[in-house]
Amino acid sequence: MDIAATLTTGFGFWNPLIWLAVLVVALVIAYIIWVYGESSYKPGTEQTKPYLSGNREPAAKRDVHLGGGHLYWGFTEALSGYYDRIVPLHTGVLTDYLLWFFGIAAALIIIVGLI
Repeated sequence: MDIAATLTTGFGFWNPLIWLAVLVVALVIAYIIWVYGESSYKPGTEQTKPYLSGNREPAAKRDVHLGGGHLYWGFTEALSGYYDRIVPLHTGVLTDYLLWFFGIAAALIIIVGLI
């Protein structure tokens, strides 16, 4: 088995030596970018604190914590008609979800079979 052999398919080719050359070039470029990067970073100083629009970080994290409900409020409010009907069906029981899955799959198979 020749490990440097080129594998030709109908859509292109694969050569491990070319892949290694591209990898080495990418690593050299990444190293050059890293060498010319910012070198004044100091861990454990003011630089490592999160930027909150110039405000100090509150002592209690929950004062600035946004839950998923806050983050997706507009989305859930816009689709409230859908969520009002679907949330009561959410039981958290896996067998209920499987029943829904198989029921909808059976309905789709019947519909596709009729078309």
